[in-house]
Amino acid sequence: MSDNRGFSASPCQRQGDRETVCIDTLRVLDSCRDRDCYEDVRVYLSEFGQEIIDHTTSVRTKSAKILWTFVGVDPVRFNRGFYQVTVRFYIKVELEACMGIGRNQEFCGIAVAEKRVILYGSVGNVSIYRSDPSIGPCDLGNLDNCTTNMPVAVVEVVDPVLLSAKVVEPCSPCGCCVCCCGDIPEAIAASVSGALTDRDDGNRLLVTIGIFSVVRIERPAQYLISATEYCVPDKECRVTDEDDPCSLFRKMAFPIGEFCPPALSELIGDGNTGDKDTGCGCSHGR
Repeated sequence: MSDNRGFSASPCQRQGDRETVCIDTLRVLDSCRDRDCYEDVRVYLSEFGQEIIDHTTSVRTKSAKILWTFVGVDPVRFNRGFYQVTVRFYIKVELEACMGIGRNQEFCGIAVAEKRVILYGSVGNVSIYRSDPSIGPCDLGNLDNCTTNMPVAVVEVVDPVLLSAKVVEPCSPCGCCVCCCGDIPEAIAASVSGALTDRDDGNRLLVTIGIFSVVRIERPAQYLISATEYCVPDKECRVTDEDDPCSLFRKMAFPIGEFCPPALSELIGDGNTGDKDTGCGCSHGR
Protein backbone atom coordinates (compact mmCIF):
# COMPACT_ATOMS: atom_id res chain seq x y z
CA MET A 1 0.00 0.00 0.00
CA SER A 2 1.12 3.55 -0.59
CA ASP A 3 0.13 7.13 0.08
CA ASN A 4 0.91 10.50 -1.41
CA ARG A 5 3.89 10.98 0.90
CA GLY A 6 5.87 8.33 -0.95
CA PHE A 7 5.62 5.69 1.78
CA SER A 8 4.92 2.20 0.57
CA ALA A 9 4.90 -1.22 2.10
CA SER A 10 3.77 -4.63 1.06
CA PRO A 11 0.63 -5.77 2.84
CA CYS A 12 2.30 -9.12 3.41
CA GLN A 13 6.06 -9.42 3.75
CA ARG A 14 7.31 -12.78 4.94
CA GLN A 15 10.49 -13.09 6.98
CA GLY A 16 10.91 -16.74 7.83
CA ASP A 17 7.92 -17.82 9.91
CA ARG A 18 6.88 -14.22 10.52
CA GLU A 19 5.08 -11.79 8.26
CA THR A 20 4.10 -8.13 8.31
CA VAL A 21 0.33 -7.68 8.34
CA CYS A 22 -2.00 -4.69 8.52
CA ILE A 23 -4.59 -4.69 11.31
CA ASP A 24 -7.51 -2.41 12.10
CA THR A 25 -7.89 -1.77 15.82
CA LEU A 26 -8.65 0.94 18.39
CA ARG A 27 -5.88 3.27 19.49
CA VAL A 28 -5.95 4.80 22.98
CA LEU A 29 -5.37 8.54 22.54
CA ASP A 30 -5.81 9.73 26.12
CA SER A 31 -6.79 8.29 29.48
CA CYS A 32 -6.96 9.11 33.17
CA ARG A 33 -7.72 7.42 36.45
CA ASP A 34 -9.66 8.83 39.36
CA ARG A 35 -10.96 8.13 42.83
CA ASP A 36 -14.28 9.94 43.27
CA CYS A 37 -16.03 10.48 46.59
CA TYR A 38 -19.70 11.35 46.21
CA GLU A 39 -21.11 12.73 49.43
CA ASP A 40 -24.76 12.62 50.48
CA VAL A 41 -26.09 10.90 47.35
CA ARG A 42 -29.83 10.37 47.55
CA VAL A 43 -31.02 6.77 47.38
CA TYR A 44 -34.35 6.28 45.62
CA LEU A 45 -36.48 3.68 47.38
CA SER A 46 -39.72 1.81 46.84
CA GLU A 47 -42.71 2.45 49.10
CA PHE A 48 -41.50 -0.46 51.22
CA GLY A 49 -38.07 1.08 51.67
CA GLN A 50 -39.56 4.53 52.26
CA GLU A 51 -41.71 3.17 55.07
CA ILE A 52 -38.61 1.66 56.67
CA ILE A 53 -36.61 4.91 56.78
CA ASP A 54 -39.69 6.80 58.00
CA HIS A 55 -39.65 4.61 61.13
CA THR A 56 -35.92 4.29 61.80
CA THR A 57 -32.85 6.49 62.09
CA SER A 58 -30.30 3.67 62.29
CA VAL A 59 -29.21 2.39 58.88
CA ARG A 60 -26.23 0.16 58.13
CA THR A 61 -24.65 -0.19 54.68
CA LYS A 62 -24.15 -3.69 53.28
CA SER A 63 -23.07 -3.56 49.64
CA ALA A 64 -23.22 -1.59 46.42
CA LYS A 65 -23.12 -2.75 42.81
CA ILE A 66 -23.07 -0.79 39.55
CA LEU A 67 -25.97 -2.01 37.42
CA TRP A 68 -25.28 0.13 34.37
CA THR A 69 -23.16 3.08 33.26
CA PHE A 70 -24.10 5.67 30.66
CA VAL A 71 -21.12 7.10 28.74
CA GLY A 72 -21.57 10.15 26.51
CA VAL A 73 -19.00 11.99 24.37
CA ASP A 74 -19.37 15.64 23.29
CA PRO A 75 -16.85 17.93 21.56
CA VAL A 76 -15.47 20.79 23.65
CA ARG A 77 -16.25 24.10 21.96
CA PHE A 78 -13.30 26.29 20.97
CA ASN A 79 -10.87 23.51 21.90
CA ARG A 80 -10.52 21.34 18.82
CA GLY A 81 -9.60 17.74 19.42
CA PHE A 82 -10.80 17.65 23.04
CA TYR A 83 -13.99 15.94 24.19
CA GLN A 84 -16.04 15.92 27.35
CA VAL A 85 -16.87 12.44 28.57
CA THR A 86 -19.98 12.28 30.76
CA VAL A 87 -20.25 9.18 32.93
CA ARG A 88 -23.40 8.40 34.91
CA PHE A 89 -23.35 5.45 37.31
CA TYR A 90 -26.57 3.67 38.29
CA ILE A 91 -25.84 1.90 41.57
CA LYS A 92 -27.92 -0.63 43.47
CA VAL A 93 -27.44 -0.15 47.20
CA GLU A 94 -28.26 -2.80 49.80
CA LEU A 95 -28.84 -1.65 53.37
CA GLU A 96 -30.11 -2.86 56.72
CA ALA A 97 -32.24 -0.87 59.16
CA CYS A 98 -32.86 -1.40 62.85
CA MET A 99 -36.62 -1.58 63.43
CA GLY A 100 -36.49 -2.46 67.10
CA ILE A 101 -34.71 -4.60 69.63
CA GLY A 102 -33.42 -7.69 67.85
CA ARG A 103 -35.32 -6.92 64.64
CA ASN A 104 -33.48 -5.83 61.49
CA GLN A 105 -34.91 -5.29 58.02
CA GLU A 106 -32.97 -5.43 54.76
CA PHE A 107 -33.96 -3.27 51.80
CA CYS A 108 -32.55 -1.93 48.52
CA GLY A 109 -32.50 1.32 46.59
CA ILE A 110 -30.98 3.02 43.55
CA ALA A 111 -28.35 5.76 43.76
CA VAL A 112 -27.14 7.80 40.79
CA ALA A 113 -23.71 9.47 40.57
CA GLU A 114 -22.19 11.40 37.69
CA LYS A 115 -18.73 12.60 36.67
CA ARG A 116 -17.26 14.54 33.76
CA VAL A 117 -13.82 14.21 32.22
CA ILE A 118 -12.11 16.18 29.44
CA LEU A 119 -9.73 14.11 27.30
CA TYR A 120 -7.94 14.50 23.99
CA GLY A 121 -9.55 12.50 21.20
CA SER A 122 -7.93 14.00 18.09
CA VAL A 123 -10.01 15.06 15.07
CA GLY A 124 -11.71 13.33 12.19
CA ASN A 125 -14.27 14.41 9.59
CA VAL A 126 -15.00 11.19 7.74
CA SER A 127 -18.06 8.97 7.69
CA ILE A 128 -17.48 5.25 8.17
CA TYR A 129 -19.54 2.68 6.23
CA ARG A 130 -19.49 -1.05 6.91
CA SER A 131 -20.98 -3.80 4.81
CA ASP A 132 -24.01 -5.73 5.98
CA PRO A 133 -24.91 -8.92 4.07
CA SER A 134 -28.54 -8.69 5.22
CA ILE A 135 -29.08 -5.31 3.50
CA GLY A 136 -29.40 -4.90 -0.24
CA PRO A 137 -28.41 -1.87 -2.35
CA CYS A 138 -32.05 -0.80 -2.73
CA ASP A 139 -33.02 -1.28 0.92
CA LEU A 140 -33.68 1.80 3.01
CA GLY A 141 -31.86 0.08 5.85
CA ASN A 142 -28.48 0.76 4.26
CA LEU A 143 -28.71 4.30 5.68
CA ASP A 144 -28.03 2.79 9.09
CA ASN A 145 -24.62 1.35 8.29
CA CYS A 146 -22.94 4.78 8.49
CA THR A 147 -21.24 5.98 11.66
CA THR A 148 -19.47 9.24 12.34
CA ASN A 149 -15.80 9.41 13.14
CA MET A 150 -16.41 10.44 16.75
CA PRO A 151 -14.02 8.86 19.25
CA VAL A 152 -15.17 6.11 21.58
CA ALA A 153 -15.03 6.53 25.36
CA VAL A 154 -14.43 3.50 27.58
CA VAL A 155 -14.94 3.43 31.35
CA GLU A 156 -13.52 0.74 33.62
CA VAL A 157 -14.83 0.73 37.17
CA VAL A 158 -14.90 -1.54 40.20
CA ASP A 159 -17.88 -1.95 42.50
CA PRO A 160 -18.35 1.16 44.66
CA VAL A 161 -17.37 1.38 48.31
CA LEU A 162 -20.21 2.40 50.61
CA LEU A 163 -18.62 4.76 53.11
CA SER A 164 -21.62 5.89 55.14
CA ALA A 165 -25.40 6.14 55.21
CA LYS A 166 -27.79 8.37 57.11
CA VAL A 167 -31.48 9.19 57.31
CA VAL A 168 -32.36 12.89 57.17
CA GLU A 169 -35.54 14.92 57.42
CA PRO A 170 -37.60 15.73 54.31
CA CYS A 171 -36.36 19.32 54.02
CA SER A 172 -32.66 18.41 54.19
CA PRO A 173 -30.82 18.97 50.88
CA CYS A 174 -28.84 16.20 49.22
CA GLY A 175 -25.27 16.91 48.25
CA CYS A 176 -25.21 14.99 44.96
CA CYS A 177 -28.56 14.80 43.17
CA VAL A 178 -28.07 14.50 39.41
CA CYS A 179 -31.50 13.27 38.41
CA CYS A 180 -34.99 12.53 39.66
CA CYS A 181 -36.76 9.23 40.09
CA GLY A 182 -38.39 9.48 36.65
CA ASP A 183 -34.99 9.73 34.92
CA ILE A 184 -33.91 6.27 36.06
CA PRO A 185 -34.30 3.71 33.21
CA GLU A 186 -37.07 1.19 33.70
CA ALA A 187 -34.69 -1.77 33.56
CA ILE A 188 -32.65 -0.27 36.41
CA ALA A 189 -35.72 0.58 38.50
CA ALA A 190 -37.04 -2.96 38.02
CA SER A 191 -34.07 -4.35 39.97
CA VAL A 192 -35.77 -3.10 43.15
CA SER A 193 -38.99 -4.73 44.32
CA GLY A 194 -41.80 -2.23 43.90
CA ALA A 195 -42.00 1.07 42.06
CA LEU A 196 -39.49 3.75 43.01
CA THR A 197 -40.76 6.90 44.66
CA ASP A 198 -39.22 10.33 45.23
CA ARG A 199 -41.94 11.99 47.30
CA ASP A 200 -40.73 14.82 49.50
CA ASP A 201 -43.03 14.32 52.48
CA GLY A 202 -40.93 11.53 54.00
CA ASN A 203 -37.41 11.06 55.27
CA ARG A 204 -34.52 10.81 52.84
CA LEU A 205 -31.75 8.26 52.73
CA LEU A 206 -28.32 9.66 51.84
CA VAL A 207 -25.15 7.65 51.27
CA THR A 208 -21.51 8.51 50.64
CA ILE A 209 -19.93 6.41 47.90
CA GLY A 210 -16.33 5.99 46.76
CA ILE A 211 -15.63 4.88 43.18
CA PHE A 212 -12.32 3.97 41.51
CA SER A 213 -12.44 4.37 37.74
CA VAL A 214 -10.31 4.56 34.60
CA VAL A 215 -11.56 6.53 31.59
CA ARG A 216 -9.96 6.35 28.17
CA ILE A 217 -10.79 7.65 24.71
CA GLU A 218 -10.13 5.62 21.55
CA ARG A 219 -10.21 5.95 17.77
CA PRO A 220 -9.94 3.39 14.94
CA ALA A 221 -6.41 3.06 13.55
CA GLN A 222 -4.49 0.82 11.15
CA TYR A 223 -1.06 -0.56 12.00
CA LEU A 224 1.58 -2.73 10.38
CA ILE A 225 2.71 -5.40 12.80
CA SER A 226 4.94 -8.45 12.71
CA ALA A 227 2.86 -11.56 13.25
CA THR A 228 3.26 -15.33 13.41
CA GLU A 229 0.65 -17.65 11.97
CA TYR A 230 -1.41 -19.59 14.48
CA CYS A 231 -0.31 -23.18 14.93
CA VAL A 232 -1.86 -26.24 16.51
CA PRO A 233 -1.23 -26.13 20.30
CA ASP A 234 0.92 -28.80 21.93
CA LYS A 235 -1.18 -28.91 25.10
CA GLU A 236 -3.83 -31.61 25.16
CA CYS A 237 -7.27 -31.03 26.62
CA ARG A 238 -7.56 -32.55 30.09
CA VAL A 239 -10.71 -34.45 30.95
CA THR A 240 -11.70 -34.36 34.61
CA ASP A 241 -13.03 -37.38 36.43
CA GLU A 242 -16.35 -36.11 37.77
CA ASP A 243 -16.88 -39.38 39.65
CA ASP A 244 -13.83 -38.78 41.83
CA PRO A 245 -13.97 -35.21 43.24
CA CYS A 246 -11.17 -35.96 45.71
CA SER A 247 -8.81 -36.76 42.84
CA LEU A 248 -9.60 -33.41 41.27
CA PHE A 249 -9.08 -31.67 44.62
CA ARG A 250 -5.62 -33.23 45.05
CA LYS A 251 -4.53 -31.76 41.71
CA MET A 252 -5.38 -28.22 42.78
CA ALA A 253 -2.47 -25.96 43.72
CA PHE A 254 -2.24 -25.22 47.41
CA PRO A 255 -3.35 -21.59 48.03
CA ILE A 256 -0.26 -20.49 49.93
CA GLY A 257 -1.11 -16.81 49.47
CA GLU A 258 -4.38 -17.20 51.38
CA PHE A 259 -2.42 -18.30 54.47
CA CYS A 260 0.11 -15.46 54.24
CA PRO A 261 -1.76 -12.19 54.67
CA PRO A 262 0.16 -9.18 53.34
CA ALA A 263 1.86 -6.81 55.73
CA LEU A 264 0.69 -3.23 56.06
CA SER A 265 3.78 -1.99 54.22
CA GLU A 266 2.87 -4.18 51.23
CA LEU A 267 -0.64 -2.73 51.05
CA ILE A 268 0.25 0.96 51.28
CA GLY A 269 3.75 0.87 49.76
CA ASP A 270 6.67 2.83 51.12
CA GLY A 271 4.73 6.08 51.37
CA ASN A 272 6.34 7.58 48.27
CA THR A 273 4.30 5.81 45.61
CA GLY A 274 0.83 7.06 46.47
CA ASP A 275 -1.52 8.33 43.86
CA LYS A 276 -0.93 11.89 42.87
CA ASP A 277 -3.14 14.34 41.06
CA THR A 278 -2.23 13.99 37.39
CA GLY A 279 -4.34 16.93 36.30
CA CYS A 280 -6.37 14.79 33.94
CA GLY A 281 -9.48 16.91 34.30
CA CYS A 282 -11.56 14.39 36.26
CA SER A 283 -14.13 16.03 38.49
CA HIS A 284 -15.46 15.13 41.93
CA GLY A 285 -12.12 13.64 43.03
CA ARG A 286 -11.48 14.11 46.72
